Amino acid sequence: MTHWRLRALILLIYVVVGIYVGWVYHYITPGLLKDVAEALLAVFLWFLVLLGIDLHIGG
Repeated sequence: MTHWRLRALILLIYVVVGIYVGWVYHYITPGLLKDVAEALLAVFLWFLVLLGIDLHIGG
């Protein structure tokens, strides 16, 4: 395993454990995930927003 792959694996494990801890201690909630998903949709599909398409999830 090359040096950069080992670093990437360690970083991935660190992020996954951080997400788990955030979820368990209620820093990450379903509402937050919904808001982040809506924001990402708006960023990547901005042209649809300009056309008046509503990208809100569940509403």
